[in-house]
Amino acid sequence: MRAAHTVEQVRAAEAVALAVLPHGALMQRAAAGLAVAIADLLGGVYGRRVLLLVGSGDNGGDALYAGAMLARRGAAVEAILLADQVHAEALAALHAAGGRVVAPEVATRPDVVVDGIVGIGGRPGLRPEAAVAVGLFPGAPMVAVDVPSGVDVDAGRLDGAHVRADVTVTFGTHKPCHLLDPAAGACGVVDLVDLALDLPAAAIEALQAADVAALVPRPDLFAHKYTRGVVGIRAGSTAYPGAAVLCAAGAASGLAGMVRYDGPAADEVRHRHPGVVAGAGRVQAWVVGSGGDAGAADALARSLADDVPVVVDADALGHLGAGRPDLVLTPHAGELATMLGVERGAVETDQLAFARRAAAHYGCVVLLKGRHSLTAHPDGRVRVTTSGLPWLAVAGAGDVLAGVIGSLLAAGLDTYDAASVGSWLHGAAAVVAGHGGPVTPEGVADAVGQVVTALLP
Repeated sequence: MRAAHTVEQVRAAEAVALAVLPHGALMQRAAAGLAVAIADLLGGVYGRRVLLLVGSGDNGGDALYAGAMLARRGAAVEAILLADQVHAEALAALHAAGGRVVAPEVATRPDVVVDGIVGIGGRPGLRPEAAVAVGLFPGAPMVAVDVPSGVDVDAGRLDGAHVRADVTVTFGTHKPCHLLDPAAGACGVVDLVDLALDLPAAAIEALQAADVAALVPRPDLFAHKYTRGVVGIRAGSTAYPGAAVLCAAGAASGLAGMVRYDGPAADEVRHRHPGVVAGAGRVQAWVVGSGGDAGAADALARSLADDVPVVVDADALGHLGAGRPDLVLTPHAGELATMLGVERGAVETDQLAFARRAAAHYGCVVLLKGRHSLTAHPDGRVRVTTSGLPWLAVAGAGDVLAGVIGSLLAAGLDTYDAASVGSWLHGAAAVVAGHGGPVTPEGVADAVGQVVTALLP
């Protein structure tokens, strides 16, 4: 599990470590990891030009010590000081290693810029002089120390000028901004340096392959189609029969024992998926709303009356009154904005806050779909999906996702696990289906089984 800890949690863990470690040991560990990452990015050190942007905090100290280590290995290191007071010992180390402090106007064009301006305690946005320094050398690779300066570390928001890094080298643990959009888009590739901190449980996590492998339901030796779970689909309409086909494709990816379709697109569904049973009947979970059009309200009411877990998607979201704990809501930002009575831009800007707000309001799990989808539990826990790729932003992909989640619910996972595991599998299937390139929703559904098979021991 990739855990993301808040600033308060990290500060507390660092304080414990600093009380028992020799003076400066923690910063030296961080600087060494930073120097290695910079060297890897450059493909070598000797003769390379490194520019440090140095602020007043510990991140500036990390940058200066890393610069000293690189200078001792033959790099030409320059530093622009963006504060009246910087880490004195680290600055002395840089001077002793042959690095030099320069004014912005005389800095040499570097092979890499190191952002050590603001640490995890900084406020969003950059001061004007810092923003100017960041923009001195367009096109030069940028390595951020711990977090890109100017981002909102705990909320993942962007508010004002900020660094957009190619690589972020973080220490001890991931921070929320490394996982949460829109800030995660400013982090580039995130490289974690282990500092052996004693950290508490994190409220924000990202599933990894091993976590998903442990959670995916597997049939036992005596399983049959009913013990593995029956998932029901009430999706599609005469206007959007394809939504029913795609939702059924996700549900029929092999995670549940049987798929039942009850809706107006039965002929289309059976033509594409002959194993799907048409007609109403007993199920362990329903998926409702994908392409449901005018019939979504009735389909939702009938599904809720069955008193089984329900995935509420697309058109059905607009007909949901009070929530209940056995629901999974799967809105995109626009749909969530409508549900909460806010502007779409507000949701996109502050995704964590609004996903949590919706989960608390409806008392159920909410999957806010996006580049890094968020699965929010009413108790405040959040899982971030990082397994997908931009090509997955294609019409019909959400219908497939709803079906996958429904099949996991029918197979016995709780709502939080079903939504987060389903989202991870959906993203990973897109990578497999398109080999890193364009995908179709049908191809994503077909690749879910391949992803699960690859996870099995």
